Amino acid sequence: MLFFIDTANLDHIREAAELGILDGVTTNPSLMAKEGISGEKNILKHYRTICEIVGDGRDVSAEVISTDFKGMVAEGKKLAEIHPNIVVKVPMIKDGVKALAHFSEIGIKTNCTLVFSAGQAILAAKAGATYLSPFIGRVDDINWDGIALIREINRIYEIQGYETAILAASIRTPLHIVQSAKAGADVVTCPLSAIMGLFNHPLTDIGLEKRSEERRVGKECLRL
Repeated sequence: MLFFIDTANLDHIREAAELGILDGVTTNPSLMAKEGISGEKNILKHYRTICEIVGDGRDVSAEVISTDFKGMVAEGKKLAEIHPNIVVKVPMIKDGVKALAHFSEIGIKTNCTLVFSAGQAILAAKAGATYLSPFIGRVDDINWDGIALIREINRIYEIQGYETAILAASIRTPLHIVQSAKAGADVVTCPLSAIMGLFNHPLTDIGLEKRSEERRVGKECLRL
């Protein structure tokens, strides 16, 4: 399973990259705005910087703002020209599916976002989406089961032989990451805090404390 970081914060991206486990990045207009990035020129420049940080061959999802076919195609082509790493993120709407099919035909990689059902997942796969982003945290928010949705989509894709990668999005906790892996997600995208949370376990802390104490005692014995 690939690890993407869901952010536009360059420091967070660098920290995740330095861990040696980062496979890509997902972003959106809200994340850009959170970092104070506005204006087309600055946004495109920021995407290029992200691509340079993660290195060649690691996908970076850049989201279109338009909701009509022509607008999405025009934006998507401009985004794809930034860097070979760019994946055009397109919403799961009627014109979005048309755009997915068009981008697939001309060789531009895509990420179908705002997916909340298996039916939507089928449409995206039929249109040739490179990635599919079910929002499991938001599904949980409406008292449904986001992980069950990942499991259902994975089963359908296996039966039908669809090649679209399942990218579990709206990850809230380290447990979501583990559950997504068990459910068959090909990718998870999450904030740095969720990734770092995978390190935490009380028994690891206890073991480190014990080793520290053993080293302290050992040094005292040598001095004697």
